[in-house]
Amino acid sequence: MTVGLLGACSDGGDSSAGGGGNPYGLAQPGVLRAGTLTDAPPNVYLKDGKFTGFDNDLLTAVAGKLGLKVEFVGTDFSALLSQVNNHKFDVGSSSITITEARKKTVDFGNGYDFGYFGLDVPAGSPIKGFDQLTGERVVVVQGTVQDDYATGKQLDPVRVPDYNGAINQLKAGTADAWIAPAEIGEKSAADSNGKITVAAKQLSPAPTAYAVAKGSDKLREALNKALDEVIADGTWSRLQAQYYPGRPIPADFKPGSGKATAPSASGSAQPSASASAAS
Repeated sequence: MTVGLLGACSDGGDSSAGGGGNPYGLAQPGVLRAGTLTDAPPNVYLKDGKFTGFDNDLLTAVAGKLGLKVEFVGTDFSALLSQVNNHKFDVGSSSITITEARKKTVDFGNGYDFGYFGLDVPAGSPIKGFDQLTGERVVVVQGTVQDDYATGKQLDPVRVPDYNGAINQLKAGTADAWIAPAEIGEKSAADSNGKITVAAKQLSPAPTAYAVAKGSDKLREALNKALDEVIADGTWSRLQAQYYPGRPIPADFKPGSGKATAPSASGSAQPSASASAAS
């Protein structure tokens, strides 16, 4: 298991973590211990020994508003939510889609991103869309919303513990298709030396958010407030452009509480609902 500690200095946000207190009930006062993945770029991944990606860089900025440092720890997605609720981690950071089923295990903060389902296939595959998967060998990462989708469509998917496992199945020809988070699927295809292509993608029905243990209301509320602050100061927009260049933002998506004001590309302030095309 890989651990990375990133410093996050307060830059004027409401910091009540200092003075030896522990208002958020963290396992270690002043340190936000985050469970994440190592193999899902551009969302969450490990690069040169450092946890990075859109979700993790955003969390570091959010924690900075609270005067907290972030300690990232790698885990499998299938175990992440239970580990958060058991307080092994203070927060889960892994493009976690909010679902009613998951709300039975953890509490969620406000949504900070949207997502698409991607359909990755081996190069030369005749599969061109999600409606062509019946009877095919479809691989998914266990416990993801892509797993839920495939199960709901009665595709009898092959479940693997991580994204590398799914990619290897496609490269080896032991799977006909992989239902993936679209951004991760696109990055995997680009890095496959032509062995994998993206056949299709479709919008996921719910936003992604950070997960905290049930009843961690003070921590959840603090993260929500700090998220609005990093939307307002332009960090959210900057990270969107950095990690998802050219990706269109759905017109009805509002990051955070929906009340924050995000700078537009030209630097002027606009309501986040329109500046983000308010993913």
